[in-house]
Amino acid sequence: MSSETAAKTAAPADAEQPWANPHSSLFQNRIVLTTYPGQSVVDPVELNWGHEDPVQRGPILVSRTKETIKKRNAIGAHGGSYAIYNALAIASGDLPPDFRPNFENTQPTFQPPQQPAWSDPTKIVSMDPFGHNVSALFKDRLAEGLDVRPSIAITRAHMRVAEIVDSIKAGTLDVDGEVVINRQGDVKVTKVAVEPVWHLPGVAARFKVDEGILRRALFEFTGGSYPELVTRPDMKVFLPPIGGLTVYIFGPPERVSDPNVKLALRVHDECNGSDVFQSDICTCRPYLAFGIEEAIKEAQNGGSGVVVYFRKEGRALGEVVKYLVYNSRKRGGDTADQYFTRTENIAGVRDMRFQALMPDILHWLGIKKIDRMLSMSNMKHDAIVEQGIPILERCPIPDHLIPSDSRVEIDAKINAGYFTTGKKYTEEDLKQVKGRGWQSWEDVVH
Repeated sequence: MSSETAAKTAAPADAEQPWANPHSSLFQNRIVLTTYPGQSVVDPVELNWGHEDPVQRGPILVSRTKETIKKRNAIGAHGGSYAIYNALAIASGDLPPDFRPNFENTQPTFQPPQQPAWSDPTKIVSMDPFGHNVSALFKDRLAEGLDVRPSIAITRAHMRVAEIVDSIKAGTLDVDGEVVINRQGDVKVTKVAVEPVWHLPGVAARFKVDEGILRRALFEFTGGSYPELVTRPDMKVFLPPIGGLTVYIFGPPERVSDPNVKLALRVHDECNGSDVFQSDICTCRPYLAFGIEEAIKEAQNGGSGVVVYFRKEGRALGEVVKYLVYNSRKRGGDTADQYFTRTENIAGVRDMRFQALMPDILHWLGIKKIDRMLSMSNMKHDAIVEQGIPILERCPIPDHLIPSDSRVEIDAKINAGYFTTGKKYTEEDLKQVKGRGWQSWEDVVH
């Protein structure tokens, strides 16, 4: 077949593709793969990260719509990992590509007072401190037609947790009518949802790496998905395609930033298998429930209780890797001395949660000190203390809440340096701590 014939044969198929079809109603004719400083399509709204005046700081603009594309001052997309679903909705015709949200009545149920950390570029580097109030703070920009979106939302709710109901029945948790409002276990809570917004120079400084290396790594290891990480060094903000966090505040949210009242804090990293489906191979669900109960009790005593829930499934290794590790552990002899080795064999590292960015939300809330830290993690403890927030007491999970099959995990962590007030194990001890294995569960003869 000649090249001319091949071109004619290929042309109709190519023309059917929306990215190649100049008559597609979804997109403009021109595809902008990336931009460079000084181009005609580049006129970003000035962004002064760390400025105490939100108007002078400027809005975060990432939209590629007609009105905003030239004014963008950030890389990525709103919604974190949900940006892909947004793209699918547009491609399938369920969502207009030029849709603009109506923010009427979406304002926060609680207006957190502006904290000094909001204007300290070393304290908050992974979220937009003004992201909860964009419809009020940047209404002039919205009136200009620019697509400014919130990255924080604050609401109120009731929650009911089975373990809390059990504690009420057992008489170890009171129904006070203010925090725990009835014997059915309904608990009042203020919730804050946060999408990640990274100030790249600040993130690089927090991890003690060069900003150029950080940008290149983010570009290369997201499959080259964000070329402006390397072509637009003038754009310093990146909205990464990852999950965010949720804050659960027990008691009046105004108390959180008051150093004169006690604060109990649980920082919890997502574990779907345990948190939701109550797998007994780890202590995640029991520790989360313990943290919630202790936060409630602190609020009932006139203090404040906070639980921060991060989307970092499987130590940020992901659930597929987690389940591969489970199989390797159970088939290879599930002993505590090999606990971390099994993970490192598959993932290369034992943990990718990297708690360096975690304290940002505490700064945003105005937390000055933590009276009771409901965590055994030294990574979390050290990250918080290094950011200037003292921790007065550390509270390990009570032994009676530890499932028998999760002793492998918790004892290995204690041996690796996790805080405990109980027994510390030698390497020889760890060899005797065993999980139940797959015996009588898996048919190994096929």
